Amino acid sequence: EVQLEESGGGLVQDGGSLTLSCAASGFAYDKYAIGWFRQAPGEDREGVSCISSRDGTTYYADSVKGRITIASDNAKNTVFVRMDSLKPEDTAVYYCAQLQYCDHNRIGSVLAWGQGTLVTVSS
Repeated sequence: EVQLEESGGGLVQDGGSLTLSCAASGFAYDKYAIGWFRQAPGEDREGVSCISSRDGTTYYADSVKGRITIASDNAKNTVFVRMDSLKPEDTAVYYCAQLQYCDHNRIGSVLAWGQGTLVTVSS
């Protein structure tokens, strides 16, 4: 069974930082990619970043470019995303996903979802 366990969400003040983690199991981690999406209340789910566990290729959405860093610890089957200079508009539930691939300019097809972790940025 594919499992994706997000952690690291919480409350942070405007301008602060958080690191989110996605621990993956149940599939060949090094043959796929891991993506991060977010969904604010009343909004569509938005792809924000991904990383290929195969070759390290990364993608960042324009909305977070320059404020986020994604990395994969292949030995731990875990992806970390550090978000800096957080703004109230970043408040959302953040979801980890198993992806078919990650290219430099797009997030590949979603194969499985994690349960989400809530990030709240206060002004």
